[in-house]
Amino acid sequence: MKNYVSKRLFQGLICIHILHHANKEPFYGSWMLEELSEHGYTLSPGTLYPILHSLEKEGFIKHFDKNVNGKIRKYYTITEMGKEQLMESKKYVSELVAEIGII
Repeated sequence: MKNYVSKRLFQGLICIHILHHANKEPFYGSWMLEELSEHGYTLSPGTLYPILHSLEKEGFIKHFDKNVNGKIRKYYTITEMGKEQLMESKKYVSELVAEIGII
């Protein structure tokens, strides 16, 4: 995905994917890296964590700390604003896919 449009599409789909999982249950960053890799997205922590921080800054997700085997792990979950954004994004993607004839 070297061209501009593909890169921008990829970034948007990553955000939707993150919101989708945050809506299902809290997750932590390394789990999300594994989840995304199962779908063909190869991200480094240096790419994922700025995305998570941006989504949190925008108010779409929030985090809480949890002690797991003596280590503090950040878990991310969706906010009400994030739920609204996810619903809007899903609607938009569905309409776009139908319009350009993918399905």
